[in-house]
Amino acid sequence: MPRPTLQLNDRYDAEEVDVADIGTASSVFSSMYSSSSYASSSSSPQTPKRGFALPALKKHISRKSSLDQLQIPSPSSPDLTKAAKFGRPQLTRSATLPKVPQSPIRSARLTAELETLEVDSSLLEKIRRWILGIAIVNFDIDQGPVVDGIFPPLVLFPKESENIAFSSFPDSLQFDQGSQIHSFQIRGEKISTSSEKRPASIEEFIYGFSYFTQKRDSTLKRGYEQRSVVFLTSNPFPAFFSTILSIFGPMFQEHGTPMLEAACHNIATWPDPTPGTMLEIGFLGTVLHVEIPHTGNAQQISPTMLKEKHLDPNLHILASAPPFNPPPILLFEASLSHLWSIWECLVLCEPILLFGSSPAQTSQAAWWFRDLLRPIPLAGDIRPYFTIHDKDHTLLVNKLPPKPGLILGVTNPYFDRSCSHWPHILSLGRYTPPNTATKTFLNAATPGPPPGWTTKLHKRYISKDRALLKQLEYACRGSEQQSERTIERRSFYQLIFDLIRHSSMVIVSTTEIEASLALRIHFCSRTNELLIPLTRYLHTLIPTPTEVAHIEKKMGKGGTNGSLRLKPFNSANFFASLKAHGATLPFRSSSKRSDFYERWLKTPAFGLWLAQQEIIVQDVLNDNVARKS
Repeated sequence: MPRPTLQLNDRYDAEEVDVADIGTASSVFSSMYSSSSYASSSSSPQTPKRGFALPALKKHISRKSSLDQLQIPSPSSPDLTKAAKFGRPQLTRSATLPKVPQSPIRSARLTAELETLEVDSSLLEKIRRWILGIAIVNFDIDQGPVVDGIFPPLVLFPKESENIAFSSFPDSLQFDQGSQIHSFQIRGEKISTSSEKRPASIEEFIYGFSYFTQKRDSTLKRGYEQRSVVFLTSNPFPAFFSTILSIFGPMFQEHGTPMLEAACHNIATWPDPTPGTMLEIGFLGTVLHVEIPHTGNAQQISPTMLKEKHLDPNLHILASAPPFNPPPILLFEASLSHLWSIWECLVLCEPILLFGSSPAQTSQAAWWFRDLLRPIPLAGDIRPYFTIHDKDHTLLVNKLPPKPGLILGVTNPYFDRSCSHWPHILSLGRYTPPNTATKTFLNAATPGPPPGWTTKLHKRYISKDRALLKQLEYACRGSEQQSERTIERRSFYQLIFDLIRHSSMVIVSTTEIEASLALRIHFCSRTNELLIPLTRYLHTLIPTPTEVAHIEKKMGKGGTNGSLRLKPFNSANFFASLKAHGATLPFRSSSKRSDFYERWLKTPAFGLWLAQQEIIVQDVLNDNVARKS
């Protein structure tokens, strides 16, 4: 048996590395990235193979070289001329087990295969309407997750590459063998000029939709192959890309890199994602009907698109809606009675920490919350899955009060400690009753807070819908007995149509998917009801025809640009209108109603919503004047 090789890295924990100082070059075909706290001291920056320019990079400083500068003797190679100050070296398990050779053949082979794939510039422009590229992320035993390649070719900055690599992998054990779909959002670098290697930045964020797989492989040192296929895009369409990944992921695992080219050629044939359109899209042998929202803040619940009574929700997709598989109601089972308080915190721009056992849980819940806010503009930052390696980690997680409207989806127990001062924490999952014999919870060994809702400040303003709450609880209780009885299932979209026509209707079916749908429609309607008193008051601020004529006469015909707009918003007048006309939301008292709206008028979301309404009114008034002239 060969002598074990002891390395300096065996004596120090991975958390001791300051990943903020690690910088490397990254390109579409670079096979090795220094992107994590697992970075090897022997790795060095690599340059792209095709000669495109990259930003200046910091010098790579390894953990071993920094320790050498401090002149700390290494326990793995002591100075024999001096008395040893360390005790007997402790052998780690990884050092005593037989070494399984792991060569970079797989990574090099993937790079070579990607280089053989070609895409025309005309097709590239069509592909970029929908996606930036498809990234392949593998786990390297020395470096952790690394981006091995992207097709079509896409230049990534070092921090972007590191963010994508770590965000595409779960940071805790999920299963022995299997697959999982989740999504994330990272801050991208601003690019002013488009090129074939990187389009100009239109959006501030890059959205990633990851298909993670883990399977046994005895040829690898860890004994497992871990890989993620990630769709990178600037379009926040969670339901659409989750469906696309569920088709593409298994095919890629079976057939490999040729599926990248096939998928991109399919995407190039898709029509433009024009707002407000219904598209028929073909993808790898499957035909999908996709409804694109009118705007990013538009609710996607419209009966005009639902003329057919038997539509498959997996084939008829509301692009910006949250994924409905698995049923979202299972995420909130431990907090069903608190959902009305959670909704209030959302619209009041309160920061919420989402803790889940998997990235799939947190990302689905985060998109669900974003959907419930519509048509109110998003005033905060939503991160469906956030890791300690994200470059915004110190900005979003620190000892200061969290930013307004921040929704952070995490799975690492580290955040349970570092975010203990947050006012609201929602731990996702099913409620586990305590063991009456031992007076302990069955999931006590699970890291992180137990499933449930924890708030330090919030007191509920509105009344619960007791009938809906009973339906949700019954659906959760009946889920385990679903296979023992036959339940008449109604069409998914016919259900939407009926609920819109009969808003007071209560669904009697106990299926989880229908209960989840009822929950979504209920809170979307509550968001609209929240805005009714404000919309009523804004109508009194629109210039009357007499006032418009006076402005035209004063400014000269055709010279009213910028003068026709809403009158200034006055809080005192709004509350007088609210007292006179009331609100459709079922507040627990009139004082609760006033307190709620006083708080909401101070949120950044109200400022964005008011600015949005001013633009709409100003455009309509100016169009009317232009038509007269």
